[in-house]
Amino acid sequence: MSNSVFVPGHITGFFTIEDHDITLKKGSCGAGFLLSQGVKTTVSSSSEFTVDVNQGDSTVIDEVLNILEIDTDFKVTQDIQLPIGAGFGTSAASALSLTLALNEFLDLGYSTELCGQIAHMAEVNLGAGLGDVIAQTGQGMVLRVEPGAPGIGKIKSFKHDVCIAWKTFGGIETSSIIQNPHHQQVISDVGLKYLEYFEEKPSLRNFLDFSNRFSNETKLMSDEVKNLVDYFNSMPDILGSSMGMLGNTVFAFAENEDVFKNVEVENLHIDKLNNVGIVYD
Repeated sequence: MSNSVFVPGHITGFFTIEDHDITLKKGSCGAGFLLSQGVKTTVSSSSEFTVDVNQGDSTVIDEVLNILEIDTDFKVTQDIQLPIGAGFGTSAASALSLTLALNEFLDLGYSTELCGQIAHMAEVNLGAGLGDVIAQTGQGMVLRVEPGAPGIGKIKSFKHDVCIAWKTFGGIETSSIIQNPHHQQVISDVGLKYLEYFEEKPSLRNFLDFSNRFSNETKLMSDEVKNLVDYFNSMPDILGSSMGMLGNTVFAFAENEDVFKNVEVENLHIDKLNNVGIVYD
C-alpha cells in the first residue's frame, strides 16, 4: 500500500513580509508562479520507519512528523526535482506533499486546508519560507492577497500559456533575509508598492516588470544574477526576466521554448507554467 502526492515548485517575483505572533497568520503577500517540477512524496508500508530523500536531508520531514505527533512505521520517499535553497519553494513542497500523502495513507481525515496549515507551520518553524505553501495550493500564476496559511490567507490564480526558463547560481539562506529587521522593512515597503500596482492590473507583463523593479530596488540581486537578467531583458523575444525570491536564481518568460533554445546560456532549464497544481497519484 502506498500514497503519492506531487506539489509543484514555486518562484516568487515580489513580496511583502507579514509578521504575526500567531504562526498560522504569519506569512507574506506577493506574486509568483508554479513550475511543472516540484516535490513528489510517497508514503508506503514498511516494517520500520525509513526515509529516502534524493537530495538534502530529513529536516522538513522530521518537523512535519513532530507537529503531527506521528510515531508509526512506514517509508517516506521524496523526489525533490528542483535545487534546494535556491528560491524554488522546495521545503514548502516537501512539507505539503508529505502532509497530504500521510493524510491519505493513514486515513487521518484532515481537510486539504488543515494539511496546508500543518505544512505552513513546519515552514515557519524552520525559518524556511512564509508564502510558498499557500501559493502551491493554487495554479499557474498566483497572487497572495492576504498572508497566512491555507484557510487563513487568500490567493488568486491566473492561468497563462507561457514558457519559462530558469538558471540558478546557488542558494541564499532564506532565514538570513526574512528574519533580518532591515531586510524586512525594505522588502515590505517596496513589495507593498508593487503588490498594490499588481492588484489593480494583474497582467503577465506587469508581473515581470514589477518583479524586476522589486529585485533592483531591494538590492537583493547578486552581480551574476543581475547580468543574466539584464541580458534576457535586452532580447526582444523574451517577455521579461527577474530574480527568483529568495535564491540566487534567474527566471525568464517567453511565448515558446524556441526563444530559449537560441540563447547562449549554459545550464538553462526550460519549463512551462504549471496550470494544474497539486496532483494525487
